[in-house]
Amino acid sequence: MSRSIKIYLFLIVVLVVLIAVIDSSQPKPIDWTPTYGITEKKPFGLYIFDREMRGIFKGNDIKPISVTPYEYFLSSYSQDSTMHYGGPKKTFLSIGGGEALDEQSVSALLNFVADGNHAFISAKRIPEWLLDTLKLKQGYDFQYQKDTYNWIANPKLGSKKYKITEGLGNGYFSGIDTLKTQILGYQSGDTARVNFVKVPFKEGSFILHTQPAAFTNFHLLKEDHAAYAEKVMAYIPKNDILWYVKGQDGNKKPESMLRVILGNPQLTWAWYIFLFGLLGFLIFNAKRKQRIVPIIKPLSNTTIDFAKTIGNLYFQEGDHDNIIEKKIIYFLEKVRQDYMIDTTVLDAQFIKKLQLKSGKNPEDIEHLVYLINKSRSDYKAVESDLIEISQAIEKIVS
Repeated sequence: MSRSIKIYLFLIVVLVVLIAVIDSSQPKPIDWTPTYGITEKKPFGLYIFDREMRGIFKGNDIKPISVTPYEYFLSSYSQDSTMHYGGPKKTFLSIGGGEALDEQSVSALLNFVADGNHAFISAKRIPEWLLDTLKLKQGYDFQYQKDTYNWIANPKLGSKKYKITEGLGNGYFSGIDTLKTQILGYQSGDTARVNFVKVPFKEGSFILHTQPAAFTNFHLLKEDHAAYAEKVMAYIPKNDILWYVKGQDGNKKPESMLRVILGNPQLTWAWYIFLFGLLGFLIFNAKRKQRIVPIIKPLSNTTIDFAKTIGNLYFQEGDHDNIIEKKIIYFLEKVRQDYMIDTTVLDAQFIKKLQLKSGKNPEDIEHLVYLINKSRSDYKAVESDLIEISQAIEKIVS
């Protein structure tokens, strides 16, 4: 390994170590991403709620579900509507993850509730398939509300309004079936909006809430916001709980492009061997790489340019005979080199050979030969003669 490569590697290592030291000494910024993870202690995680819900539902079994409702209820429900979910009545509970429910999961959940069970979903966006079935509509306030309060409709639970702003969604129930739907709570900016309802569905009921941020770590530890969460939880039937935590339990599968490779041990080892092999190839290739060979341009042929320069010089001096003679010599030399024709005698045989090999007009060749023979006599040339013979030569050599 050359000295320069060693220096570069040393500088890279020093730079990486320096960045790591500086990064470790800096305070980590707070992650305000609303993940609703039950193992996360971030502001908008559900770590505290997951720990405290054992006390809220004391005496009831709490079973985390890490698959979709469709997958979980697949053994109990099918497209046959006569099949029912057996066992004691239960309550399906979802906070923050309900908006990702697909149509099949909503259908399975509807069958589950129809058998006399209950479902509590707190999500900023309730799935459209569920809203359509329950004859609900969800609207959104797109105007920023600086002060938003949440409260429970039942005066027996108190009339206090809780200022919950951080992480709050802008959704509310803009349309409800007033004959069946029970309004449980409101939120307000400039006007009061319904954000908490209970809708009976056959033998069971859906309890829907649009502000899952109220159950996060931040609000459960802030002032008296935990009291609001307790009031909302008071409406949930005290049955065994199916705690829906898909994507929120910390076991989220990697979504990178390499998830298939990294999910298979054999492919993972093959990938690592490929990377190390590529790195070794680059190192050894850099060590043995030949220097760049400079490109040397070939010398250009300046004979014609030189002849033209000399011709122009003679032309300026006015020595027409000398210029004509130089042009004749240049022409005859080119004929000898290009066509291999003897130029000692410029006669009819010369004209015929030149015409056959060059393909030029025989009349132009005859005229040029005439001018050459004329100039080599005792004739005194003038400027017009120089121009005429130059044009005649250009016709043949061009």
